[in-house]
Amino acid sequence: MIITFVHHSCFVVETEERTLVFDYFRNGNVKGYEFTGVLPEFDKDKPLYVFASHFHQDHFDLEILRWAKEFPKARYILSKDIRLSGHYLEKNGISAEVKKKITFVAPLKNYEVDDMNIRTLKSTDAGVAFLIQMEGKYIYHAGDLNLWKWDGAGDLVNGKEARAFRHEINKLSDYEIDVAFVPLDSRQKKFATEGLLYFMEHVDAKAVFPMHMWQDYSYIGTFKSKISNGAFARRLVEISGENEVYEL
Repeated sequence: MIITFVHHSCFVVETEERTLVFDYFRNGNVKGYEFTGVLPEFDKDKPLYVFASHFHQDHFDLEILRWAKEFPKARYILSKDIRLSGHYLEKNGISAEVKKKITFVAPLKNYEVDDMNIRTLKSTDAGVAFLIQMEGKYIYHAGDLNLWKWDGAGDLVNGKEARAFRHEINKLSDYEIDVAFVPLDSRQKKFATEGLLYFMEHVDAKAVFPMHMWQDYSYIGTFKSKISNGAFARRLVEISGENEVYEL
């Protein structure tokens, strides 16, 4: 399995049988940031599955639907909060026929897309998180399912956020996950690692890739340096920049 960190929350997972793309968007979508991630070249003979966890501009880009012209085996798994009427698509130069390739998903449901089983969790922000079973493996992409705890928000708000987050993450406790993509949002400052730590303590995931870092990767090393259990720390992949490639 080859994994490419493109940028932000966008990862590409390539196996011998298929290619998966998560939460892709082009540079320029988010003001104030210069994202430099470049997608790897895709094998046109492989099925291409493109996931978008919700409608936010740093997780969804209409551009992905244009890939269907070049990749006839492309399929899309999109959160249902992404609104795509036929008129809207055609207005943006995309054939409404592409909707036949889309599976719209809601939180807390199970879906079969070809030979993949996809379970959705409810995000603590917008849309869904994905748990995908394929080729005897489990892959988890959190989208914006995170412990959104903020300095100044108050104990009542932060406590509610924590309970909602833990309620969803605990649903993963019975799974052995091979690869997980989990937020580590630097904007949360002193609370940035709380969601990641809870996930790692309560979910059996072999490799955990931090994401949604807004190009600040410093929290990874700081977090790992505070962990005394070496085996636990090694589960967290130490990303240092965009366009990095990992082989698992």
